[in-house]
Amino acid sequence: MSKKINLKAAIIAGTAAGVVSGLVKLGWENILPPRTPERNKTNPPQKMLEQFGVPEKVTHATYTYSGEKLPYVSYIIHFGFSISFGIIYEVLAEYKSFIKVGQGTIFGLAVWITYHLFVMPAMKTVPSAKDQPMEEHISEALGHMAWMWTNDIVGQELYRRLTTKK
Repeated sequence: MSKKINLKAAIIAGTAAGVVSGLVKLGWENILPPRTPERNKTNPPQKMLEQFGVPEKVTHATYTYSGEKLPYVSYIIHFGFSISFGIIYEVLAEYKSFIKVGQGTIFGLAVWITYHLFVMPAMKTVPSAKDQPMEEHISEALGHMAWMWTNDIVGQELYRRLTTKK
């Protein structure tokens, strides 16, 4: 007998998990910054948008909080990516349990490898994998593991709570 999946609950859980894990990934990058200050003047989300024709005045737009200028357009891309993968992970995990191997850490590594070592270098958004500093690889690999582990824990628990009869 197959398990009945509540797709709406999986999407809600994945969305919430994506927000929380996006915050975790931002915090991670404050502790272990993946890029040098010079390379971060135009971060990968900003560069990607510019490659798609979005003007620099938009990609580098900021808001000020507590005297700090913060790149809100980068945050929109960051959280959009995190929420999208939170939903993808949660929905896939409900249909195919092997996705949950390593509580999301293996999935997170796969996302890092796919995007940071192949897709973004092929698009010229970031340097080729061999030209990225080791600190970037360490930060991004471990950060993606922590990010997707957070998605797994938050998403699975919220899905359980949304689908458990009271």
